Amino acid sequence: MNAGDTITRVNEFETPAENEALKMAISARIEREGPITFRDFMEMALYAPGLGYYTSRREKMGRSGDYVTSPEVSPIFGAMIGRQMREMWEALDRPVTFDAVEAGAGNGTLCRDILRWSRRAAPEFHDRLRYTVVETSEALADRQRETIEAEGLLSAVEWRAELPEAVEGCILCNELLDAMPVHRVFVQDRALREVFVGWEGGAFREELAAPSTPEIGDYFRRLGILPGEGCHAEVNLAAAAWVRAAASALQRGFLLIFDYGYEAAELYASWRTGGTLLCFYRHNPGDDPYVRIGRQDMTSHVDFTTIRRCGEGEGLSTLGLAPQSEFLMNLGLPDALPAIGEGETNLEEYYIRRRAVVELVDPAGLGRIKVLVQARGAGDVDLTGFRGAKDA
Repeated sequence: MNAGDTITRVNEFETPAENEALKMAISARIEREGPITFRDFMEMALYAPGLGYYTSRREKMGRSGDYVTSPEVSPIFGAMIGRQMREMWEALDRPVTFDAVEAGAGNGTLCRDILRWSRRAAPEFHDRLRYTVVETSEALADRQRETIEAEGLLSAVEWRAELPEAVEGCILCNELLDAMPVHRVFVQDRALREVFVGWEGGAFREELAAPSTPEIGDYFRRLGILPGEGCHAEVNLAAAAWVRAAASALQRGFLLIFDYGYEAAELYASWRTGGTLLCFYRHNPGDDPYVRIGRQDMTSHVDFTTIRRCGEGEGLSTLGLAPQSEFLMNLGLPDALPAIGEGETNLEEYYIRRRAVVELVDPAGLGRIKVLVQARGAGDVDLTGFRGAKDA
């Protein structure tokens, strides 16, 4: 394969799900500027104002959308996060105000469930809780307000477009980093080439060229590894920058990250020839980002080695990295399954809860999400969710 060769997919057909206006906006940019990085293509497909997947009004999350995240499975998930946050508050000696800052809050379900749980089960903590949602999409912010207002909790939440400058409490994100635009690379003759997206004959085409920024090479040099010969891989520079910004904003407290991903040695293993980029449309996964433009999600797995190092480089200490299944079990997830007939639990309610618990810890699904916690100024705290996971 020679540099500049067209290497993969051609979008040869239209579908009813295509966002033609977005497709034309991307192709027009390419015609003006020449081939763009896959990262720029992905950013437009997901975040172009009013047209991108996340900025449109289309239903995205939940059973009626394209994918399900843990908060949509059951309020049990938010209750477990609430338990962990209350313990964090106690580890900080119960400050008068505990900031809970959630970045990329989806449809607002996790925020609603944490607040609802704390109001019922931990009222003293609830009274100290100051919840902030960081959201750049107006469409999603409106959806979040609807979800939270339905529980009478709207006055307890503030919205911002950027992280606060000083946080004492917990900065939280759930499946945020894996949705950030990524550079795609290909290893050819033991050298990095970057994937660019061109437009020819009414179709998007990929081609290889020299990396668009030296940061890509620096990324792998810091790791001391390179993907295998003939392998595609993703480089998420935006995730690294976000973690550094979050760590800088955290004056005292915890950074709590939930996401699909691996340590770098596994993420960039030589057998992973196709990388980890996936698309989701109506709960069906696919590997072609050039169909259903603006109508399908795109995601790639997170490099937790780099993420952890970014936090540590800003002065955070790593307290644990664990699979979500282990994290939730440590926090008492089985408590969500009282005996049949106990209290108000009937047979139907029992099986609904049981199905939710199984889904949240499924090692082939949501249970394999990784949970990372880092801290500043919290001392040598042993958080319940991460017991036994410091060296995971």
